[in-house]
Amino acid sequence: MAMIDISGVSKSFTLHNQGGAVIGVMENASLSVAAGECVALAGASGAGKSTLMRMIYGNYLAGTGRIVVDGVDLVQAEPREILALRRETLGYVSQFLRVVPRVPTLQVVAEPLLALGVSADVAVARAAELLTRLRIPEALWSLSPTTFSGGEQQRVNIARGFVHDYPALLLDEPTASLDVKNRATVLALIREARSRGAAIVGIFHDAAARAELCDREIDVSAFAPQRAA
Repeated sequence: MAMIDISGVSKSFTLHNQGGAVIGVMENASLSVAAGECVALAGASGAGKSTLMRMIYGNYLAGTGRIVVDGVDLVQAEPREILALRRETLGYVSQFLRVVPRVPTLQVVAEPLLALGVSADVAVARAAELLTRLRIPEALWSLSPTTFSGGEQQRVNIARGFVHDYPALLLDEPTASLDVKNRATVLALIREARSRGAAIVGIFHDAAARAELCDREIDVSAFAPQRAA
């Protein structure tokens, strides 16, 4: 049984500030990802890669179809079910770090474990391990990551996304703008997640990373709506 199973999914957006124009993004999108498999979403800019990722995470609601993650259909699920799935099963490393200002970096990274009821000592130790691996100086751990550089914020976001062993992971450009050493560390974290059986869906514009990590690619352009002639 696939950890992530998508079938017959469509999505459109209504532009209320443009007279209610409806823009179709995709239709009849289908794919499945097994435990321990890494699948790359490919396609030109604007093809719908990020939209599909956000539907899998439950940020966007699909118009039709099913998006099932570990037995939970995101299209039909109640908000509390989606929140529980994100807390326990489905991790998401986006391109942007969104945190409450003034919360220390160590706390930001440890928070997903604390939300699961892991003891503070264990959660903080795991957060410190990842921050060290990702070369965030210990002197910065007591500061809010909102004060950091873009590259540092990205690494904090990655640490937060990998602090819990999520059975399923969504990765949006996880190696973008990283230096050689930190890129290698992130690739190692993804390989470790695959080895423990995580099902991974990612957007990788880094072709070398995509070739190294991914079992296959899905061209999202194939799900483009059919236009009338």
